[in-house]
Amino acid sequence: MTRRDGRPAAETAGARSRTTRADAVSGGWKRPSARRVRAIRDRLRLVYGRPLAQPHGHPIAELILTVLSQSTNDRNRDVAYLALRERFPTWEEVRDAPVDELEEAIRPGGISKIKSARIKSILKAITDTAPEAAPRSVAPPPGTPSLDWLASQPVMDAQRYLTSLPGVGRKTAACVLLFALGMRDVPVDTHVSRVGSRLAMFRPGAPFDELHDTMLAITPPGEELELHLNLLRHGRRTCYARRPNCPGCALRRMCPSADTFG
Repeated sequence: MTRRDGRPAAETAGARSRTTRADAVSGGWKRPSARRVRAIRDRLRLVYGRPLAQPHGHPIAELILTVLSQSTNDRNRDVAYLALRERFPTWEEVRDAPVDELEEAIRPGGISKIKSARIKSILKAITDTAPEAAPRSVAPPPGTPSLDWLASQPVMDAQRYLTSLPGVGRKTAACVLLFALGMRDVPVDTHVSRVGSRLAMFRPGAPFDELHDTMLAITPPGEELELHLNLLRHGRRTCYARRPNCPGCALRRMCPSADTFG
């Protein structure tokens, strides 16, 4: 079939499709509708299931584990964390230990010199500030590092406190709030950022704070854990950074970026 301008109808349709995709990943971006987010969630659920996990209730452990996870894999992170806790059984001991001993304990996790100094700084800041920030009824004993009191705070206040700690950003704060305390926050790591950006869930070029704000705004309440974990799994198993497996992707038909990678 041929149009009046002589161009095949299929060619014109393909051009329209490419234009729509280009608009979606450029200046024509709009926040995805609740219906589109649910469609993405449902498709991911078919592939990866519906992950369920109760908050584990140990916010300092989650915070330190997240610091150790930076620039390494899960296995090395876990080895470093277990070595740290075996050598220093309490958080007071970790806080007060010489930094070179901390560095030696967490060396399997990589960049241990930076992480050891950061862990000490974080635990000292928690000790110095948490009793002042916490309501008296849930404040930890003086000199004891604790984040248990965060569970009594509004999410925004808890975010604000955590991101005031040395080297703690929105992703780390979100991990603590979601995984440890079951509060409404959604971590946006490199996988979630990449997959979400390719699906036009985020504004192109948005900074990480905006990515977190957008992700939190579009995630259905109560599904923070599911959407985070399934987007992360999709980034690890299909939507690779360099050569995503678009032909084998369950989201291919709803992805503006599908088949655009050479």
